[in-house]
Amino acid sequence: MMRKLGVAVIGVGYWGQNHVRVLNEIDKAELKAVCDVDLGKVKRIGMNYRVPYFTDSKEVLKDDNIEAVSICIWPTALAKEAKKALEAGKHVLVEKPMAASSEEARELIKLAEKEDLVLMVGFVERFNPGVNYVRRLVRRGDLGDVVVFNAKRLSRWPIRPWDIGVLKDLAIHDIDLSRYILGEEPETVFARVGRLRRSDVNDYALVLLSFPNGKVASIEANWLTPYKKRELSVTGSEAVVILNYLTQEVTIEKKDGAYKPATKWLEPLRLELEHFVECVLTGKEPRASGLDGLIALRICELALKSSSRSEVIRIPKNILDL
Repeated sequence: MMRKLGVAVIGVGYWGQNHVRVLNEIDKAELKAVCDVDLGKVKRIGMNYRVPYFTDSKEVLKDDNIEAVSICIWPTALAKEAKKALEAGKHVLVEKPMAASSEEARELIKLAEKEDLVLMVGFVERFNPGVNYVRRLVRRGDLGDVVVFNAKRLSRWPIRPWDIGVLKDLAIHDIDLSRYILGEEPETVFARVGRLRRSDVNDYALVLLSFPNGKVASIEANWLTPYKKRELSVTGSEAVVILNYLTQEVTIEKKDGAYKPATKWLEPLRLELEHFVECVLTGKEPRASGLDGLIALRICELALKSSSRSEVIRIPKNILDL
């Protein structure tokens, strides 16, 4: 019989409910429990999926049949919950931004390495088929010499309450993707991050990252625009490629015209969670590792520093020096 991985979801809010749905449908996974501090919500989810439900994650973590957990709680509490899970011997998929600080992220990485456990960060866009199509074009040199990576992630304020700003919630996706697609580490960061409608967290951000050989990543994110936009364009000396993150539609523009290659829409979250299960079962290295999470989070911290000082900040080559 096929071995199934016993999994649980901690945090069944807006995004966590999607984790529950997908994990329940994955052949190689078996949903064992759900957990949330909201009793009414977690009871409804647990009864719908016919699995035990808890309001205290300690009950989940002491179950030996649960080998891995997906953590989808408040961003500032992610690291605390991930640490508890790793200490209990569970493999962990922790949603971005992984932790409230790079120090917390670094601690999780060390703990996972010590316990020989999988630690994966929820950078779901790495599993977007459109993103990986663009990445292949860049890596094969089909665009020529890449000059600009430009991403826009815009929308109104999310319907859920939030405890971090738009930089670490939205822009962090494209900060990570700039590294993932270009295959290089940024050398400097310059940013403008501010608060227009909120007094507690930032609601707009513009981040400029410089990469080797003159490449530049421009990343814009906000919770102010009256419509939702998720778009990436990469400009090269021979072509420009444009991606709609939501529809996964790719457009390639060359001197002889523009065309849209045939692509199949696939749910990134399903691909991400299938990958997580596979990594735990086979020992494969996660596509979005704890180190990837740490680097993206640290760049966000340096972007905030740049914004507060109105200056370009150099990014050390060794992330451990950050």
